[in-house]
Amino acid sequence: MPKTDSYALLLRPNASFTVLDWPTTGQLPVLYDAIGCTYVDAVDVTAHITMWLDDEGCLNGSAPNLPALNLFSTFNEPHQPYWGNVVFTGGTDRNGDTLGLTKDELLHLIERHLILATHTKLQLLALLEEHLAPHGE
Repeated sequence: MPKTDSYALLLRPNASFTVLDWPTTGQLPVLYDAIGCTYVDAVDVTAHITMWLDDEGCLNGSAPNLPALNLFSTFNEPHQPYWGNVVFTGGTDRNGDTLGLTKDELLHLIERHLILATHTKLQLLALLEEHLAPHGE
């Protein structure tokens, strides 16, 4: 795939992510491949950001995607859990075609994700430290 100025962000349940070049055509196969599914659903995060997910993720044994839920919740109140890999793209153009993320939008999403992931890791470490601390000594 040739280099573009249009991107998507693949976010996995284990918090790892991959930056994808977003094509101008043939977008559905890119979503199916990245998410690992045959049916996708779109969730509007903002007017300019869409989150794509496996429409059958909660039924097919996909892992809960807490990083996606956390990232979504920085924009909106979450209304359901999300399962499996998700892909963040831009919004839609006037013809209803899905746009890619700009470089700035992509970097903003990655920054938010990394801040949330670091915060979550620090909270877990503090809980573990508290749990492992000797009691009454």
